[in-house]
Amino acid sequence: MQVSQATWRTSSPAAEGLSAMAASGPQWVLAFGNEDLLRSAQPELSKAFAGAVLMGCSTAGEISGDGVADDSLALTAVRWDSTCMQPAATDLKDMDDSFDAGVRLASGLPRDGLRAVVVLGQGVQINGSALILGMSHVLGADVPIVGGLAGDGAAFVRTVVLDHTGVSATRLVCAGLYGSDLQVSHGVYGGWSAFGPARRVTKARRNVLFTLDGEPALATYKRYLGEHAKDLPASGLLFPFSVVSAGGKEEGLLRTILGIDEAEGSITLAGDVEEGGYLRMMQAGTDALVNGAEQAAQGLKIQQADGLALMVSCVGRKLVMGGRVDEEVEAVAAVVGKGPTLAGFYSYGEISPAHNGAQCLLHNQTMTITYFSESA
Repeated sequence: MQVSQATWRTSSPAAEGLSAMAASGPQWVLAFGNEDLLRSAQPELSKAFAGAVLMGCSTAGEISGDGVADDSLALTAVRWDSTCMQPAATDLKDMDDSFDAGVRLASGLPRDGLRAVVVLGQGVQINGSALILGMSHVLGADVPIVGGLAGDGAAFVRTVVLDHTGVSATRLVCAGLYGSDLQVSHGVYGGWSAFGPARRVTKARRNVLFTLDGEPALATYKRYLGEHAKDLPASGLLFPFSVVSAGGKEEGLLRTILGIDEAEGSITLAGDVEEGGYLRMMQAGTDALVNGAEQAAQGLKIQQADGLALMVSCVGRKLVMGGRVDEEVEAVAAVVGKGPTLAGFYSYGEISPAHNGAQCLLHNQTMTITYFSESA
């Protein structure tokens, strides 16, 4: 297994700039960056890597071996020794189409020998929880699904996905990985701490939260935010909800605020919540989030040191850490060592099993790491 990487910060790569990466004959190319760079680079990428599975998306920040960058184009090319890949794609009609789109997407992958799936989707007009449920409905709960939802800085206006067909605001892409030598490991952790009591979800519809303990959810949320309430919905990225079981136990699943409706007093979340469940508000500082990223890396099972660590972290974490955001990537690098290549992006939703062997979930405000390698 060989992994190569390059980053462009001011302009898209010319054909000659891609020749070194293409020379190794990679079967998988990941492209993360801002929309303008993705659009300008896509024709050359598709030409240079015509025989590879090409997939990418816009981001809220690009992650590479050099750390974190904004408004760059980060390319990672993987040449497998024996692993095979199969791409699939579909277009998302609207948010209500999310489950069916997941079914269509997963149906494009041969099931025999499937070891893992990497998925990238647009990040604004989508229900990520429903997308994953649709994919798992076809693939079964035993196939790990990893990846994330695209970002656009922190604007939450327009996100795009890239593949060989172009760059699109409605595209969903995935790649199935096949082969007995493939090794896949997961590490997931948040680092947020609770404040305030757990409150019962008394009315919700999919990812729209209407009432907590019988009171309008938005009014309750604003009361806890204090002076930060005037900056909603943007400030909601700093104060996610934690999903709490009926017994009061944190389930390790966070939900970010995507939008608010003042008229109906509701909050739109980045993933589904269930009526009868409980939510608790969370907050965090930089040190706690960096420690969380370190714990995510410690959850990996690294058997071969030449693999790829695909990191998908949340835009909300990046906003909290500000100028110290590189520290969470450095924390991961310190754990995995110098051998693995780090690649990924800051997202509007992280997709991963909660731990090795667990069912795939949509996470928010979480560092998710998937380590890909091949047995010797």
